[in-house]
Amino acid sequence: MLFKRRSVPGIRERLRVALWPRRSIGRSLRYFGKRVLRLRATPHAIAAGFACGIFAAFIPILGIHIAVALAVAWVIGGNIAAAVIGTTLGNPLILPFIWAATLEAGRFVMTGSLSGDPLPHHLGSMLRHLDFAVLWEPLIKPMLIGAVPLGLAAALLVYFPVRWAVASFQNRRKSGFRLQKVAEPT
Repeated sequence: MLFKRRSVPGIRERLRVALWPRRSIGRSLRYFGKRVLRLRATPHAIAAGFACGIFAAFIPILGIHIAVALAVAWVIGGNIAAAVIGTTLGNPLILPFIWAATLEAGRFVMTGSLSGDPLPHHLGSMLRHLDFAVLWEPLIKPMLIGAVPLGLAAALLVYFPVRWAVASFQNRRKSGFRLQKVAEPT
C-alpha cells in the first residue's frame, strides 16, 4: 500500500486520537464543514439532514444516534450523508454536557419547576449494573423527554446557517469561482 502506517497504533493511541485529534479539533471541525458544503444535494436537503443528525445526537441512548438520524432524514427528505455527519456532535467530549442538559430539561418538563427531587444516592451502583428497568424512572425517562425540546432547538438553530452556507457555496461554485488554470505563454 502506498500510504500504509509502519506501525499499527495500539488501543491507547486510537483512543487518544478519537478523543483528541492529532492536529486539532478546529481542523477536524473545518474538515466536517467542508464535507457538508461539498455534498451534492439542494441546500434544504443538506441542512435538513445535518439538523437531523444534530437532533439525534441529543438522544441519550448510545448506539442509536445514526439510526434515528437516518430515519428522520429519510422521512423529512434530508440528505443521508449530512445526517451522519451531523451526529458527530455527539462525541465523547460533548456528550456529558448534552446528557446533563437533557436530564435537567426533562426534569423541568416533568415537574414544572427547577427544584425537582435530587437524584438517588445509589445512582452510581445503578449505573454500574446497568439495569434498564431500574434506570428508567430516575434517569432515562427524563433524559428522553428533555432530549426532544433541546434537540429540536439545536436542530433549528443549525438549520438556517447551514442552509445559507451551502447555498452560498453552491452559488459561488456555479458562477465559476474555481481557480482557473493560468494560460501558458506560447
